[in-house]
Amino acid sequence: MDGPVVRRAAAFAPSHVTGIFVPATGASDPRARGSLGAGLVLDIGVVADATWVPGPRTTVEVRGAAPFGYEISAEAARHLLGPARGRLSVRIDGDLPVAQGFGTSAAGALATALAVAAALRRPRARAIEIAHLADLFGGGGLGGVAAISGGGGLELRTSPGIPPFGAVAWRRYDASLALGAVGRPLSTRALLADPRWQRRFGAGAALFRRLAAEPTEEGFWSASERFTDTVRLASPRLRAVLRALRRRGARAAQAMLGQSYFARLPPGRRGDELRRWAARTRVPLREVRVGEHGAGPRRAARAAGARVFSRPRPRAQPP
Repeated sequence: MDGPVVRRAAAFAPSHVTGIFVPATGASDPRARGSLGAGLVLDIGVVADATWVPGPRTTVEVRGAAPFGYEISAEAARHLLGPARGRLSVRIDGDLPVAQGFGTSAAGALATALAVAAALRRPRARAIEIAHLADLFGGGGLGGVAAISGGGGLELRTSPGIPPFGAVAWRRYDASLALGAVGRPLSTRALLADPRWQRRFGAGAALFRRLAAEPTEEGFWSASERFTDTVRLASPRLRAVLRALRRRGARAAQAMLGQSYFARLPPGRRGDELRRWAARTRVPLREVRVGEHGAGPRRAARAAGARVFSRPRPRAQPP
């Protein structure tokens, strides 16, 4: 007698850093909620490997190498499963730390949703919608799924929500990027629910309007740096690292919403000196590439032990 049909599928979704954002959560339809803002879509991210086995009992398991951070992905998996009965298991492998402003919740939710949708023969558009709603209501962020859903490079969210409600434009960005987490993770849910922080984030509206009118690479860095300095969410440790990076010729801003930075290093000898400074002072610095223009979430080979970013060691001296 034949056993149950086992279906497997895997998907990749890129990580992402936000430099500036303005909450926009007033729409009655949650698919139209999110944020205005801008960020960079990376070429590394999350791979989700889903296995579906029909059966009389329903179980959903989402797991990965990190000790926490999969609740939003699990919620996306459960909603896509719906009334179907059987065992759904998802393995998540990621390249960056969770809860540090690197878009891991959005990438995890979208990779999970796309993999589960493929295994269950659900539409791709439905997977994007479910991932957006899971991230939104799970407190993961305001617009991360929209930002990574259609392309790589520099992204600008000019209307909140996912298509057809929201609008996102992706532009080519050829430079590499440096990332580093230098403090404890922040509670995104608590920050986004606090009216005081909502007002602070909303103060970036004028900055974003100027950037959207002339969306250049330099404009993005200027807006991101000013947003970081205006909002003042960074810890004293992170502020010190940002000042040190800028003094050494880097463009550097806080990755929203984490105690972490993203930076464009100066070219040539100055960049090499900055790398040596980071190694000497034990400031975490990992160089990554921004995703190619047009590259976004997609079906993938099954997860094969992607790296998990380790927590930084204590530094030996201040920068």
